[in-house]
Amino acid sequence: MTTTGTTSTTTGTTSTTSTSTSTDLDAARAALRARLLAGGVLLDLGTPGLYGRTGVFERVYTAVDAAAVRSQAGLGAEVLRFPPVEPLAAFERTDYIASFPDLAASISGFTGDDRTHRALLAARERGERWETFLEPADLMLTPAVCHPVYGLVGDTVPQQGRFFDILGDSFRREPSLDPMRLQAFHMHEFVHIGTPASAAAHRDGSIPVVRALLESFGLEIDVVPANDPFFGRVGQMLARNQVEQALKFEFVTPVYGPDHDATAISSANLHEDHFGASFGIRTADGEVAHSACFAFGLERITIALFAAHGTDVDAWPASARAALAL
Repeated sequence: MTTTGTTSTTTGTTSTTSTSTSTDLDAARAALRARLLAGGVLLDLGTPGLYGRTGVFERVYTAVDAAAVRSQAGLGAEVLRFPPVEPLAAFERTDYIASFPDLAASISGFTGDDRTHRALLAARERGERWETFLEPADLMLTPAVCHPVYGLVGDTVPQQGRFFDILGDSFRREPSLDPMRLQAFHMHEFVHIGTPASAAAHRDGSIPVVRALLESFGLEIDVVPANDPFFGRVGQMLARNQVEQALKFEFVTPVYGPDHDATAISSANLHEDHFGASFGIRTADGEVAHSACFAFGLERITIALFAAHGTDVDAWPASARAALAL
C-alpha cells in the first residue's frame, strides 16, 4: 500500500526527508487525480474517494474484468453475485468489526413519527446534523465481497472443496484524495473453501497466474508479503502475525514512480480456518474447513493502467490492448 511518510523517533521532530517524501507523494497523487478528471476518465462527486465513471473508464474496467475471468476459466467456479449490503447478523459472524471498526459503515433509516420528523426538519433548517434522527436498519455496507458466501455453503463442503467466482461492491470508510484509494469500489474474488492443503494450493497457485496477467497489461508488478490494516494495538500484533505467517500477498505496481512505495492492485489471501470456524463449515472428514481467495481490485487495476499508459486508450501499447482485448 502507499504510505505518506514517517516521523523521526530519534529527535521528536518530523524528518526533512520524510516531509519532503510525503509532500512529493501528495503532489503525485494530486497530479494523477487531475489527469484522470481532465482526461474525462473520472467525474468529481465532491467527496474524497467517490467518483463518477465515464465511458472511457468503463471501457477499460470491463476489459480488465473480462481478462480476469478468462484467466480463471479452468477453476470451474460457481458464479455468485451479492448486493452491496449485508445483514448485520451475517456481518457479525465475520468478526470484521473487531479488526476494522474504522472502515465499517452501517445503514440507518427513519422510523419516527410526525413529531420526530418535525424535529428532524427543524434541525436540518438550523444547519445541524439531522442523521441522528435515523435508527440502525440492521444492514451493513459490505466491506468484502466474499462475506455472504460463507453463510450459504452449508455445514459441510466436499473433500475436494468448492470454488466460487464472486464480484461485487465493497465499501471502506477511508476518505482520501488519492485516486487509488476509493471508498466504494469493486472486487472480483475467486474463493476456495476446502482442506488446509487445498486452500493453500488455491492461494499459492494463483500467484504466478495473476502476476503474468497483470504484467501482460504492461504493468510493472512485484509480489510482496502484506498485512491488512488491523485497528489498534491488538491489530499491530495481528498484522505482524499475518506477515510472519505469509498469509497475505499483494500484487503491487509503482503508480507514483520509483521514489514512492508501490500500490497494491490485487491480493492473494489465506484465511486458514477463520471463516470455517466462524460459520461452522467442515470438510467431509469432519475437520474445520479452511478458505483462501485471490482478489482483483478492478478500479485500482484500471486506474493503474491509465497512470501507466495515459488517458487515450487507443494510443496504448499494442501488446497491452491485445491482452485486454481492447
